[in-house]
Amino acid sequence: MSDTSSARTLPGTRDLPSSTPREQGVDAHGVQAFLDALEASPAIEPHSLMLLRHGHVVAQGWWAPFSPERRHLLYSLSKSFTSAALGFAVEEGLVSLDDTVLSHFPELDADVTDERSRRMLVRHVAAMASGHRDETLDRAVEADPSHPLRGFLQLPPEEEPGSVFAYNQPCTYAVASIVARRSGQGLTDYLRPRLLDPLGIGEVAWHRDHAGLELGFSGLHATTDAVARLGQLHLQRGRWGDEQLLHQAWVEEATRHHVATDGQGRPVDWSQGYGFQFWMARHGYRGDGAYGQFCVVLPEQDAVLAMTSATEAMQEVLDAAWAHLVPAMGDGPRQDRAAQDADDALAARLAALALPGVPGDAAPASAEAWLDLAAEPGAGPVPVALRTTHVTDADGGPGRWVVELEADDGAVRLRTDVGRGWQVQEVDLSDVAGAGARVPVATSGGWAGDRLRLDLLFLETPHRLELDVDAVTGRVGTRWVTEPLGGPRLQDLRAQVLGSPRL
Repeated sequence: MSDTSSARTLPGTRDLPSSTPREQGVDAHGVQAFLDALEASPAIEPHSLMLLRHGHVVAQGWWAPFSPERRHLLYSLSKSFTSAALGFAVEEGLVSLDDTVLSHFPELDADVTDERSRRMLVRHVAAMASGHRDETLDRAVEADPSHPLRGFLQLPPEEEPGSVFAYNQPCTYAVASIVARRSGQGLTDYLRPRLLDPLGIGEVAWHRDHAGLELGFSGLHATTDAVARLGQLHLQRGRWGDEQLLHQAWVEEATRHHVATDGQGRPVDWSQGYGFQFWMARHGYRGDGAYGQFCVVLPEQDAVLAMTSATEAMQEVLDAAWAHLVPAMGDGPRQDRAAQDADDALAARLAALALPGVPGDAAPASAEAWLDLAAEPGAGPVPVALRTTHVTDADGGPGRWVVELEADDGAVRLRTDVGRGWQVQEVDLSDVAGAGARVPVATSGGWAGDRLRLDLLFLETPHRLELDVDAVTGRVGTRWVTEPLGGPRLQDLRAQVLGSPRL
């Protein structure tokens, strides 16, 4: 039986101290129950989690083939990093929340004639309260593909700015554009000395628009550890160690209720109000992104939950956190033997987390139809062709089956041994995406009768592509379990700086 001191620091987390759950008043049984709920749900594919209490990492795990060093696409959780950039700009006097958005782009003044658009303030777009009733991204891009901010400001709000909430990507894009305009830097460069380096956050990647500006509202790739650090900074009201990074007043302003979000058919935790690029929740507040990217801050419990996953059942994840994690957080440490045993059991489970591979046989029931089969692309969102090859093992064993895959954009060419669990490959994209470009992909496959199932996990995203091959017809069917927003090519499913397909 082992005992772990809270004095040690976890590899890769640098200055984030770790602790056993019991030392920080956390019942490990509650964390186990949370894991049970995630893994029992067919609608949730968890990729990672980190739970912090009283400034200590008390639980962390990655479901293999995902791993701690991998950056993960955060989708709209990117917005909470953009909020921090605005906070720094306000503190440095570059921006006032009571400035009009238009005042930062005087070259657009003659083009924006609607009075509500002209009255739109920085605080309004920070709170998703531009006065528009609905998302405007597609309309803004259609109105002016070369300057989406101009297109946005030329769409007259249906209501007075500040009076109504709409989850509206151009609002955050406006915030990012203002910070870039006033600072003379992109978001990543602006945040590097102010936030990323002081927090110990390593390399990040952020999708950019056609002009090279980080989108702000989406596209950030960062590690789960980076998400945890952002949450801990806000939990500590902007303080990190001995330094006040973000002004306390900004953190309190950004994480309070600014505009109501109820009455619009949203799940309960999306109906608690909105701050400055943070959602209010039944417990605390959070940043979140499509398909289950979470930074949950719990001031009453002095805790942070950082997660990445692939799910459309995001409310189910939060329900599980409220049901199991929140009640597990007690008032003080426990030193009894039962608590120590529970901690040891949890640690063992977290160290062994893994996604199940594709079920099926390692070889087809009838090999003849599969010998050197060249399966052509069939119906599906991504045309993909496969070729099967029967290979004899070096030791003279019964042999194995290798599948070669090629996407229509030439982005993904890989080989995988069927029936051997998840296999991680760094696929070379130099021919199509430039020297050194690689996409990390994990593959798993299996046969069921005359059908082959092969799954591709794009390890820097929440996205899994399922392929189904029929030996009789030689056709390939494809299906995204979580479909990439904006419809990027396979070669774009990686942490990189690139132009967005939407802007």
